[in-house]
Amino acid sequence: MGILTGNPKEEPLHYGEIFSIWSSLAANYGMIAGYQTFYNHAGDEDLKKVVEDIIDVCKEEIKQLEKILKVNGIGLPPAPPERPVARLEDIPPGAKFNDPEISAALSLDIAAGLVACSQAMGTSTREDVALMYGQFHTAKALLGAKLLRLNKTKGWLVPPPLHLNYPKK
Repeated sequence: MGILTGNPKEEPLHYGEIFSIWSSLAANYGMIAGYQTFYNHAGDEDLKKVVEDIIDVCKEEIKQLEKILKVNGIGLPPAPPERPVARLEDIPPGAKFNDPEISAALSLDIAAGLVACSQAMGTSTREDVALMYGQFHTAKALLGAKLLRLNKTKGWLVPPPLHLNYPKK
């Protein structure tokens, strides 16, 4: 029996998997802090709900990522402190993120997260790690769809130039 056969959880992680897991964990820590700040700046209740949903998904990912690193004796990246809740009225208008800006930043992060999950899946040799990133990818895709619908509904979506000249048949 080879080294990479049998129970995947007993197989060693390779350096690429470690880097993906550690980087994902560091990114999630930072995103939670940033999204807590976005939550404080958001005025739209639907947007606030999406921000909460994204934070919840990040926290679920953190649990799994931390567990894998700890089991394998790998140190965790530093995590920033939780952000306090602030009143929107206390944030000066010139220093405040606007709802469309928040939504655009969230959309960008979700798109980047989808790519990162795909890369981690594609480079994993452990099935459990690949499947974990597959779950993360699915959760991000669902959040991305929810955010896209919100952007369209609220009029925040800024599409690239649309090509309306169809080829003649």
